[in-house]
Amino acid sequence: MGTALITGASAGLGEGFARALAAKGDDLILIARRADRLEALRAELTAKHGVAVEVIVGDLMTHEGLAAVVGPLYDRKQRIDTLINNAGFGAHGDFVWADLRDQLGMIDLNCRVLVELTHAILPGMVNRGSGGILNIASTAAFQPGPWMAVYYASKAFVLSFSEALHEEVRGTGVHVTALCPGPTRTEFADVAGMHDSALFQRLAGDADTVIRDGLAALKANRAVKVSGAANALGAGGVRFLPRVLARRLAGGLQKSRSK
Repeated sequence: MGTALITGASAGLGEGFARALAAKGDDLILIARRADRLEALRAELTAKHGVAVEVIVGDLMTHEGLAAVVGPLYDRKQRIDTLINNAGFGAHGDFVWADLRDQLGMIDLNCRVLVELTHAILPGMVNRGSGGILNIASTAAFQPGPWMAVYYASKAFVLSFSEALHEEVRGTGVHVTALCPGPTRTEFADVAGMHDSALFQRLAGDADTVIRDGLAALKANRAVKVSGAANALGAGGVRFLPRVLARRLAGGLQKSRSK
């Protein structure tokens, strides 16, 4: 039992991680934009599991919102044992016609926020000789993704960054894991514009399985965990393909999701 900080905790995988860790007896710090959902989740988990739940409402995509969250983390005396960098979003479509603010916001949330929170919390973990950081990447991290170009690139950053940190802190007692789910039935698919796709409906996995895989991999200190046997096969197999073929296959999948 300890204290876990979870970003993007008001829905989807973030909410699922909160429920799973509360059931273990962990106290929680939940960060998201939607105050009503966070408050409802806090009331539920406190009543059901008797854990302490702190809610921080903020928009991490703005510099002001991120500073308001990250700044106090450097000074707070409260011990944070687990950090789950879950906040993120994707957008589908041609980059050339995309709203640039959305694309840059994706980079900020998927990459910058993750780096800043990790930098604020990791030193305390290393000094104590214990702790765990679970960064939510994606199977998208293993190849370029035409028609979701920035999202795929952002998850490649998360994967590379997490693997590098895993090696840096090896032997300190701190665990760092990149969790790479494939398509998963959460609100993410609605935001990314994929939920109506027949392909998504056939391939999408279960959020509870992803959450169990992620927590088990973090406990075992695995650098990378691809959730799901088919996803693991695909992520491992893509490295044997010529890059031109890998990007065209990924692009074909993204195009089909819009049909």
